[in-house]
Order: sequence, then structure tokens, then C-alpha cells
Amino acid sequence: MTGGSSGIGLAIARMLRDEGYDLTLASRTKEKVEGVAAELGALAVEANVVRDEDCERLVGEHVERFGRLDVLVNSAGVGVAGNVEQLTPKQWDLQLNVNLRGAFLVTRAAIPQLRSSRGLVVNLASIAGTVPVPGLAAYGAAKAALISLTHSLNRELEGDGVRLCAICPGFVDTPMASWTGIPSDEMIQPEDCAEVVRMLLRLSPKARVPQVVIERLGESP
Repeated sequence: MTGGSSGIGLAIARMLRDEGYDLTLASRTKEKVEGVAAELGALAVEANVVRDEDCERLVGEHVERFGRLDVLVNSAGVGVAGNVEQLTPKQWDLQLNVNLRGAFLVTRAAIPQLRSSRGLVVNLASIAGTVPVPGLAAYGAAKAALISLTHSLNRELEGDGVRLCAICPGFVDTPMASWTGIPSDEMIQPEDCAEVVRMLLRLSPKARVPQVVIERLGESP
């Protein structure tokens, strides 16, 4: 799992631990994820998902430790709020690189293992990838592309029994959404996303949910 040290990724990691899965948690800074990994009995790996070699190594270390890969969760993400005219090219590139390129690189590295296990890939997208959200154009563009990648890979890999789902929540109670000013108790909870993943794990092998949109109650999409 990428981005498993906080927020949605951490909630999913805890759920997977409770379901009996062996975990590998990755973060750009190993110290950031080591405490959580110790709590969950997981392997902590320092990896920057925009680097090809880090993504290959991440998958390799997981398989070396646990022997197989059944579930890949791409939850590493970054968002920079601002109108397009305010965004710098560096901020644009950062959001595309982490939110889209990173998921591509990790998934590509994991495909041989996922074929063997007929595994599941969960891509943490966003409702911003499904509807216009002023101030989040770059973030939304990256997430829309991630949703498209999810659908394409479903068709490419369905003969191997590999399934992918893009989860697209509205504002979730995480540090990334603190800029909104929305009270925590009015946001979607990270555990809501974890429960969607639990549901995906309990489907029969012939059932696939390619995309799930989670709206925040009281807010029109």
C-alpha cells in the first residue's frame, strides 16, 4: 500500500490487518510510516512513487517478505488548491506525478504478482475527477485520468482475473482537506472508504465494481 501512514490509507490498512492480510506500507519518509507499521505488524518501505526504481523495489520487498501480492492500494496523493492561473507548472507536475504517474508505476510493477493471485487493485481517486471542482483543476485532472486508467486496466486484465476499482470520495476528514474549513463531523470519514474496500474483498471472483462515488451528505456533486 502506498500512502498508508495517515488518512484514508491508514484506515484501509487497519481494515486489511483486521481481515488478516499481511501489509507493506510505503512512504517517501520511512520514519513517517515506521510507527504505523509497527502498530499494524507491517513492513515499512521508504519509496517515492514517482521513481520507477522505488516502485519496482517496493513490490519486490513485499513479495520477498510475504511471498505473494493479493491487494494493491494506491492511496499516495497530493493536492494543491488554487485556480489554474495561480498554479505553477511545478505544482501541476507534482499533482500529476504523484496522483497519476505513481499509481501507474506501482501497478505496472505489481501486475505479474496480481496475475498470479487474481488480485485486486484499489485506486484512491476523488469526486473531483468526476465533476468540476473550481480550485482543484490539476488535482481533478489527475484523478479523472486515474479513473480512466482504472477502467482501461480492467479491460486489459480481466482475462487474468485481476479487478480494479477507483474510489471517488468527496471531502474526507483528513489533513489534506483541512483547508476547506468544513467541520470534521460533516465530512466523509476515512473508515467509510475502508468499508468500501472491505465490500470489494467480499465479492465473488466474477463480480467487479469499477468505480464507487461517495458523496458527502447535503452537498450536491
